[in-house]
Amino acid sequence: MRRLRRLLRIGALVGSLVLCLVPHLIWRAFGRRSPWPRRFLAMAARAVGARVRVDGHAFHGDNFIIANHVSWVDILALGGATGAAFVAHDGIARWPLIGWLAAQNNTLFVARNRRGAIAGQIDGLRAALAGHQPVALFPEGTTSDGRALLPFKPSLLAVLIPPPRAVMIQPVHIDYGDATDAVAWHSQEPAGANVKKILERKGPLIVTLRFLEPFDPMEHPDRKQLAAVVSERIAVSIGHHLPPFTCATRPV
Repeated sequence: MRRLRRLLRIGALVGSLVLCLVPHLIWRAFGRRSPWPRRFLAMAARAVGARVRVDGHAFHGDNFIIANHVSWVDILALGGATGAAFVAHDGIARWPLIGWLAAQNNTLFVARNRRGAIAGQIDGLRAALAGHQPVALFPEGTTSDGRALLPFKPSLLAVLIPPPRAVMIQPVHIDYGDATDAVAWHSQEPAGANVKKILERKGPLIVTLRFLEPFDPMEHPDRKQLAAVVSERIAVSIGHHLPPFTCATRPV
């Protein structure tokens, strides 16, 4: 049954891509902003078994989303719910098909480990914020266990000091509830093994996007202070919604 579930979900993913790709390319050919990447991400989330719930409200306006990062499913769930463009490491741009698909959603690829590149990356991020598509960042820089946040990397938050236009920051807590341990992608786990595990998982995967109160970045005109404030707000939400039977924490 596990193999059958995996094959069915892969088939649903392929079907979602086929359904969305042609109209997306037509939209692009006419120079219009395409709604199809967002629709594909929402369909892809459902295809892999995720059932996305929303707690709170996404800010309707120029929005910079900062979220915790537990699984690759985060991108499908958050992108499908908000239509956000993501900030991702530049290695993803070279992944077959995945890199191309990410680019279709205006993903901003950054070289996190290359010294001297941060100024250009901030310029690229400022250009992205100059549009009206929400931008989403996972400032932990990698996936965590979903119970405790890793330290936020504040370097890219310099784009908000000051912001290139009137924009609000909205912290988002991505919550898998009781399934957190089962879906969290730890650094030592091969990507293929994690994907296989989730595609073979029995039953729906409930993902709750907890949209916390948005705020003006000008209230905290220092990138480290800004990172600390957002980290604290997401950590409070994690602590409040942590399943009662899980008491272990991951060192930060």
